[in-house]
Amino acid sequence: MADCIAADTLLNLLPTTTLLHGDKGYDSEAVRRKVEAMGTAPNIPPKVNRRWKPCFSPFLYRSRNAIERMFNRLKDFRRIATRYDRLAANFLAAVCIAATVSYWL
Repeated sequence: MADCIAADTLLNLLPTTTLLHGDKGYDSEAVRRKVEAMGTAPNIPPKVNRRWKPCFSPFLYRSRNAIERMFNRLKDFRRIATRYDRLAANFLAAVCIAATVSYWL
């Protein structure tokens, strides 16, 4: 499923915030309108093929990189990347153990 299609469901679960960082997969007019309707400013880099490029701050976007690195570090654990666990509680426990090993040791 495309990111901009799944964004509709994800944005409904978003808590109140002032700024939303997203990658180029979420660069669509529908996503931007929905984010702005929620009272949040979207900071999404525009796709290359856009004629009108909306406002984007690369300086603010740098903080998103730390989140990406955290997810990539967790995906180094095969159990997390392939999601072997059937139950959400077991998967969450595996993520917690992987995070502990990655960031504490």
